[in-house]
Amino acid sequence: MADLLKPRQALNKAFLKLKPLRAEIERFKGELTKVLERSNETESEEFHKNLISDFLKHCWYGGRHFINTKGRKDLVIHNGKDSKSPVGVILEVKKPTNRAEMVRTDALNCKAMQELLLYYFRERVGAKNLELRHLVVTNIYEWFVFDAQVFERVFARDKKLVKQFEEFEAGRLSGTTTDFFYREIASPALDAKIEELEFAHFDIRDYKKPLLSDSAADDRKLVALYKLLSPEHLLKKPFANDSNSLNEEFYLEFLHIIGLQQTGKSKKLIQRNEPDKRDEGSLLENAIEQLELTGRMRKLPDLGRYGSSRSERLFNVSLWNW
Repeated sequence: MADLLKPRQALNKAFLKLKPLRAEIERFKGELTKVLERSNETESEEFHKNLISDFLKHCWYGGRHFINTKGRKDLVIHNGKDSKSPVGVILEVKKPTNRAEMVRTDALNCKAMQELLLYYFRERVGAKNLELRHLVVTNIYEWFVFDAQVFERVFARDKKLVKQFEEFEAGRLSGTTTDFFYREIASPALDAKIEELEFAHFDIRDYKKPLLSDSAADDRKLVALYKLLSPEHLLKKPFANDSNSLNEEFYLEFLHIIGLQQTGKSKKLIQRNEPDKRDEGSLLENAIEQLELTGRMRKLPDLGRYGSSRSERLFNVSLWNW
C-alpha cells in the first residue's frame, strides 16, 4: 500500500507556518467555488481540463508561469513565463464520470497513472528534463499529488524500466501503441512498486462547508489546501520564512513605481527600465527629468564618481536623490 499524506503532511513545515494574506484566501475560495459550480458531468474531459487551467491561472500562476498542453500531456505548468522554459508539473486530467480510468486511494494502478508514468518518462528521460517538481492526477474533485523526487527514486533509477521505455519509444518492441505500453510496461511496474510510492490526496467536495463560510476558523481549514497547489509547493519556489521579507508581487510593483527592473537569474541585478518600457510618471524618470531641466548635474563636484557616461551618471544621481 502506498503512503497517503494529507495536504498538511505534504507541506514544508516552515512554509506551513506562514500565514497567507486574507485576499489570497478569498481569491482561492472564489475560484475553487467556481470550479465546483461549473463542473458538469455531462461535459468532456477537455471542458474540465479548461476549468482546472483557469483555476490555477487565476489563483497563482497567471502571468508568472505558462500553463498549457504539451504533446499528449493534458496540462503542464512551466517553471517560467513561456513554453520555452522547462516543465515543472505534469497534470493528468480525467472527467468526473470516468471512474474506470481514474486513480483511487486504494487502487493506483489504473489508466490515469499508467498515462502519467508514460508522460513522466517522455519528459524526464526523453526530454532530459531535470526540473520536474510534481506530478498530478485529478478528476476536478479528487487530487493526487506526487513529488517528482519519488518518481525519480522509484521509476527513473530503475535501469530495466528505463530501457523498456527507450525500446518502446524507438519502436523496437512487439507493440508500438500506448495501450501496449500501459498494459505490458507501466502496469507491471506499478504493481511491483506500488508500496514505494507516496502521495498527497484531497477531495475538494470535503471542503464545501469552509468554502461557503465567512468564518476565519473555517478559512484556516483551507490554508493547507491553498498552499499545496501554490507555486511554492508544486514548483518548489523559494518562499520567505521571515516575517520581514517582502511579498514578491509587492516587491515587483514597488520596483515598477520607482522605474526599475530586476534582471539576472543566479545573480539578480536592479537597473533602470529599458527605453521602450520607461514610464514618465515613475519616481526615477521624474528625478532624471528634473536634473536635466535644472542643470544641477553640472554643479556636482567630482561628477566622474557617479559613472563613466552621461546616462550612467543621471541614473546613479537620480536613484539616490528622488
